[in-house]
Amino acid sequence: MEKVIVVIGPTSVGKTKMGVALAKKLNGEVISGDSMQVYRQMDIGTAKVTIEEMEGVTHHCIDILDPKDQYSVHDFQQTVRKQITEITNRGHVPIIVGGTGLYIKAALYDYTFSEMENNHDEINKKYKDYTNEQLYAHLKQIDEESAKILHFNNRRRVLRAIEIYEQTGQKKSEMINEQEHICLYDAYFVGLTLPRELLYERINLRVDLMMKNGLQGEMESLIKQGLTRENQSMKAIGYKEWFDYFEGKCDLNEVSENIKKHSRQYAKRQYTWFKNQFDVHWYDVCLENFSKTIEEVSRDLKNPNKN
Repeated sequence: MEKVIVVIGPTSVGKTKMGVALAKKLNGEVISGDSMQVYRQMDIGTAKVTIEEMEGVTHHCIDILDPKDQYSVHDFQQTVRKQITEITNRGHVPIIVGGTGLYIKAALYDYTFSEMENNHDEINKKYKDYTNEQLYAHLKQIDEESAKILHFNNRRRVLRAIEIYEQTGQKKSEMINEQEHICLYDAYFVGLTLPRELLYERINLRVDLMMKNGLQGEMESLIKQGLTRENQSMKAIGYKEWFDYFEGKCDLNEVSENIKKHSRQYAKRQYTWFKNQFDVHWYDVCLENFSKTIEEVSRDLKNPNKN
């Protein structure tokens, strides 16, 4: 069974720094576990790792798609599994670093996505006159559990859940629950955590820095290329909040505050997901001496049974 180290935790907690440090110590290569860092030209809003931050460590699944491209959980699963095998065959340690819980679980566990191999033209045509709200209400009637975890504006995923039910007669939520949730790898989950108030403060400061570093210009460039609310990449926190501004519905301060609010809410959901879905070894991050946290994690990785 291939060994994998997985560094998870909420946004702004220090995952990138930990991943690089572990890779340097363990002769590893980093695989991004972030669903939005796959897109080129989306650097500031995704807090994408910089060349300097990589410190010479090889990173995968970053800057591999254009912002107009679609990228599914299934695509991520296939890519990451291939990377794990290739990195292991090179004699290196695969280290997944990121906060997109569903993507990471799909890559490491016995998730199957046979429904994604279908042609979706028919379902798109059938419901083309439905608004997002009407489509979501229909899903709620046939698969309430799936509706609970989907946003009504995520038309593509709502349609997919409806398509599964119509083609198989089975709810998507039931299909997921029937899977055994067995990890296919010898995975050690490193979870980083901070007190909530301190984490929220770091999130707010990060957004302020993004604004200072040119997030508005990055977004303007993407819009000039024809990106709209409907593009998958533009549903990311840090980008979706700008459309109201460019339509004259809010000011810059409101954009910033909405990004902060959505980031804090996302961090809370990340904690809940990781605690419920993975066997995580949690570490309290020492901001004053991060190397102390790195040493603690490194020690436990050498003696995983003692943790």
